[in-house]
Amino acid sequence: MHKTYDVVIIGGGVIGSAIAYFLSANADFTGRIAVVERDPFYASSSSSLSTSAIRQQFGTRANILASSFSIDFLRNAGRHLSIAGDKVDIGLREPGYLILGRPDQAGIFQSKHAIQRDCGLNVELLNGEQLVERFPWLNTDGLAIASHGLEKEGWFDGPGLLQAFKRAARAHGVDYVAGDVIGLTMHGRTVAAALLQDGDRLSAGTFVNAAGAWSGAIARMAGFSLPVVPRKRCVFVFDSPEKLGDAPFLLDASGVFMRPEGHLYICGVTPPNENADDDFSLDVDYDLFDELIWPALAHRVPGFERLKLLRGWAGLYEYNKFDHSAIIGCHPDVRNLVLATGFSGHGMMHAPAAGSGVSDLILHGEYRSIDLSDFAFERVAQNRPIVEHVY
Repeated sequence: MHKTYDVVIIGGGVIGSAIAYFLSANADFTGRIAVVERDPFYASSSSSLSTSAIRQQFGTRANILASSFSIDFLRNAGRHLSIAGDKVDIGLREPGYLILGRPDQAGIFQSKHAIQRDCGLNVELLNGEQLVERFPWLNTDGLAIASHGLEKEGWFDGPGLLQAFKRAARAHGVDYVAGDVIGLTMHGRTVAAALLQDGDRLSAGTFVNAAGAWSGAIARMAGFSLPVVPRKRCVFVFDSPEKLGDAPFLLDASGVFMRPEGHLYICGVTPPNENADDDFSLDVDYDLFDELIWPALAHRVPGFERLKLLRGWAGLYEYNKFDHSAIIGCHPDVRNLVLATGFSGHGMMHAPAAGSGVSDLILHGEYRSIDLSDFAFERVAQNRPIVEHVY
């Protein structure tokens, strides 16, 4: 079957669905949109498996502005995304982020703090004594500094946000097509159609690569290389007799993170050995919890020595190997192919910004609601990375 649209978005996760929502909700857009999603039940979707956190504490203006735009949208998600009386509640909580640092990291913390303050963020730097006073459940051994966001940071119901974007987009006439894109028909340097595994063919004037961890393969179909690969991240849920109350999202100097989830907790860490670039497996590495995460948690929060692991899951980052930040905008050679990928773990938190900015680019040929030009693909060829030092 051959269908024609004005815009075909490849990838129906939170990024693709956000783009579909913002574009279809714009009164100036009168075209037809299709969103192609290979996993229509989102069983293994990265968006469904996200920890769904949002922070302002980046070290570059581009990422800070994307977070600021997105948190403002998330705070008003019910007003933006509720359809026909169906109220949307994404469960946004804002207890902040607490990022802990060793003595050798103090310079990085201070440099980032200067940029954050220049951007108007409400972030404070704490020393060891201040940490003990503010968070008495915390063991400050080995720490010299911490960065604490006082507002606009926390977590929310990410899968709920995805479904709200999807429902609102469909209410505005967007077609969601269950299928796997296996090829692109090219006319010179222009994408003419997307070929699906079931034989369907979707033509359009504009295509969007929002395929997440699979976006590298879509780029190759268009004849160019994209430095985006799958990276597996495991998340674990545990219980503990130690209850921290309204604790912030905690990022330890070891790289282990933890946050409350109701009366339980979730945690994880970047694995010491990354998976292969063609490995999309979702098996859970429980040794990671036993050997790295549990010892780090028990050291930093002594009350967690008696924690009980309940379950775990794995999801995929769309990892940008070049500089770990998003790639957004038109490809310089394939001009009708818009990129919205490579978020490297920031996709859920930056989805509103990406959705609004990309919809502007498609409709007006320029950014209007938020300037995302720093994320352009051209920076890869020109070797101009967005430098985000890891805390």
